[in-house]
Amino acid sequence: MLLLATPIAAQDTGGCSQRFLEGLGWRFAATDAAAIEIKPGTPCDRAGLAEAKAAGDLVVRIPEHLGAESRARLSNFLLHHPATKCAYGFALGTATRRAVDRLVGNPGYRFSAVQMGWIGFGPTGSARDGWKPIALFGRGYQPRGANSIAIEAFYSGQVRSECGVGRQIAQYATQAELYGRKAFDSEFDAEEIVIGTFNRLHTTRSILLGSSAGRFTHDGRAVAAAQAGRQAFMGLPGFIYALDRTKLDDLSNQAENFVVYDVGAEAAAALRHRGGFEYYNERNRAIWSMARTLRGSKSHRYFERLLLERDASLRADLSAGDRATMDRLDAELADPFYQEFEIYVHKQGVKPVGSHVARLLDRNPRTPYRIELASHNLNTTLYERYIEHRVRNCTYGGLKVAAGSDH
Repeated sequence: MLLLATPIAAQDTGGCSQRFLEGLGWRFAATDAAAIEIKPGTPCDRAGLAEAKAAGDLVVRIPEHLGAESRARLSNFLLHHPATKCAYGFALGTATRRAVDRLVGNPGYRFSAVQMGWIGFGPTGSARDGWKPIALFGRGYQPRGANSIAIEAFYSGQVRSECGVGRQIAQYATQAELYGRKAFDSEFDAEEIVIGTFNRLHTTRSILLGSSAGRFTHDGRAVAAAQAGRQAFMGLPGFIYALDRTKLDDLSNQAENFVVYDVGAEAAAALRHRGGFEYYNERNRAIWSMARTLRGSKSHRYFERLLLERDASLRADLSAGDRATMDRLDAELADPFYQEFEIYVHKQGVKPVGSHVARLLDRNPRTPYRIELASHNLNTTLYERYIEHRVRNCTYGGLKVAAGSDH
C-alpha cells in the first residue's frame, strides 16, 4: 500500500477529509465571519474525546460561503495539525486497550523463555492458527491467510512467546482494532504482519520495523511525548532494560517490552514537568541503590510483597534503619509516574511502571533498569496510511457514505 503522492484533501472536494476529521472529534461550525477560526484547545491533555468536547477543544468556525477548494485546503491543513494527532491518540488508545484486554483475557497465550524457542503454536502447529514460518526455530512467522485470523490466534488460541513478540502482537492487534477486521485484512499485505525476533523483522516488509515501516519517530527519553501530553503516549512501544547485562541472575527478565496502555493526568503532568523519562531513570537507580541495603531483600518476591502488597509482617520485622529506607522507597514509588503510567507486558498484563520497578528488584537485584520508548511510526507512516484509507473509503463513524451527501 503506497501513500498518496499529493495531499489527500487536494483530491477531495466532496468532504471525505472533513468527515474523517469529524469522526476523530473535530466540530465544524458555520459562521458569518469572513475568516476561518481554528480553536484546537488542548486535547492531548484530556482523558478522552468526551472530555475534550466538554472543554471546547477541536472546534473550527468556517465562513458559510467558503468554497470547495478552500475547504479542501483547510482539511489538508487540519489532517496534519498537532491537535488532530491528539484526537487520533483517542482512537489509538481505545484500539490499544481493546487489543490488550483481549490478549490479557486469553489464558492460552502463555510466556516462554527464549531458550524454549521464540514462538510456539502447540502440537497442531502454526498453520491451524493462521501463521506460516519464514525462519527456523520459531524465529519468524507471517499470516498464511487473513491477517485477522492470525491475530485471533493470540486472542483465543494456545500460543506462547516471550515479551518481545507480545509487544509486536499488541502493536499489530491495535491496528486490527483501529481499522476493523475487514479493512485490516484488505489494507495490509500478509508480508507486512511479521512476528519473530526483532532482527528478523528488519529484513522483512513488517510495518513495525521492516521496509513498510517508513518514517520513524525517535523519542527514546519521551521528551517530545511528555511535552505534547498524555494522549501522545497512547499505544507507543517501549522497553525496560537492565543497565548491566553481566549481572543478570534471571535472563528471562533482562528486559520487558511493552506498549503504553493508559496515562493518568497526574502522571502526564509529572512527565511534562520533568521533561520525560530521564529524571525517572535517575530515580530508578536511586531506588535500586536503596533497595540493596535492606537486609531481607534476598527472600522470594521480597520487594513485591514489601512495596506492592505492603505485607504487614514484612514491614513489622524491619529494623528502624530499614523502616526509614522503606519509607523513602514508598515515597519514591508514590510519584504519579510510577502509579499512573500503565503499560502492557506479556505475560505480566497491565500494570503501572512502579509495579515493574519493584518486581525487577527481585528478579535481577544486582543491576538497575532504564525505561525508554522504542522507535515507532504510529504518528508518521501508520498515521498517513490510516488517513489514506479512511478518506479513500469516505468513512464516517465507521460507515461508508456518499461523497456528496449531507451529514
